[in-house]
Amino acid sequence: MRKEFDFNAPAVRRGSGCMKWDEAPDSDVIPLWVADMDFRTAPNIIRALSKRVEHGVFGYTFVDDEYYQRLADWFSSRHGWTFARGQVIYTSGVVPALSAIIKALTRPGDGVIVQTPVYNCFFSSIRNNGCKIIENPLICEESGRGEFTFRIDYDDLQEKVRRQDARILLLCNPHNPAGRVWTAEELRRIAEICREENVTVVSDEIHCELCMPGYSYTPFATIEPSAIVCTSPSKAFNTAGLQIANIVCPDEGTRVKVDRAINDNEVCDVNPFGIVALKASYSQEGEEWLSQLIEYLHGNYMMMKTMLQEAVPDFKVSKLEGTYLPMIDVRAYGMPVENLERELLEQAKVWVNSSAMYGCDGFLRINIATQRQNLRAGISRLIDFFMTE
Repeated sequence: MRKEFDFNAPAVRRGSGCMKWDEAPDSDVIPLWVADMDFRTAPNIIRALSKRVEHGVFGYTFVDDEYYQRLADWFSSRHGWTFARGQVIYTSGVVPALSAIIKALTRPGDGVIVQTPVYNCFFSSIRNNGCKIIENPLICEESGRGEFTFRIDYDDLQEKVRRQDARILLLCNPHNPAGRVWTAEELRRIAEICREENVTVVSDEIHCELCMPGYSYTPFATIEPSAIVCTSPSKAFNTAGLQIANIVCPDEGTRVKVDRAINDNEVCDVNPFGIVALKASYSQEGEEWLSQLIEYLHGNYMMMKTMLQEAVPDFKVSKLEGTYLPMIDVRAYGMPVENLERELLEQAKVWVNSSAMYGCDGFLRINIATQRQNLRAGISRLIDFFMTE
């Protein structure tokens, strides 16, 4: 018998020290910005954490065999990706992982390729290591039914990897904020191009479990076994504050360098709750919860898209294949999106992200991972703002 999880159940986050809700300048703002969800995590994760709290001692933590086994079994059974325990380096988050990998594999002045628009912390991780950002902009195009999507410009990518200073391609798979779940063929093309010029692919796969119905995640390591892949249960199970992530690095020599950088950056220690949460996430009940979460998120996306297409048809909505972060094309509005983000926050009392922070103009990113009633209210405020201007 299927166990039902209630994603409509309210979770009062304001006043809990929550970045998403408590950083808002006014108490009536609906926050649809930073990428965490407003749902309580899976009940089995809460039970596991409660049991660990009851123990009452929270000293330095040992990562045990069960942790590695749960991690490996999850990716093997769900995604056909196998790796050995010895290839795994744990750390406190995917962003610290990316920063350490860049530090390990580059020198100041080297170039790191990103496919814009892309997650803003890619830029800071590159700059903080003294490296140069090399952009391989994605191509935006209409896909019908009032939607748009993005595709890779392979000719431009080939040109960028041939630069003498290019060392790394930071891949986002699935891609935030483009909403793409890259196909095996697309990943194969990337691997071939980078292999020709000896450019290392580092793949951020933190959103890998959040694929909408009809789409399937392909681990980049199943295409290019030498790639370095970063994963975490944090986005799919709403546990980002517990700070746990893993780097899978098959090459021993590279792994030694990355491990050294992890220690140099002092992100080699993790807390006991992150370990407990990962083991509970990667379980049968965690999988059942995740399946229903995706159904709910897809319902939210369809509702948002219908509301916007009926009220403001000039604003196309991104075709959401993965993540819970679709975008709206507001180029027809004729205002720089940073200014538009500010006006929406101040006047409409809804907080969204402008695409300027991801390396392009003209789009708004919407976090739909909230209770449907809350999302409906937020999208209604957006519509009212655009229709009265």
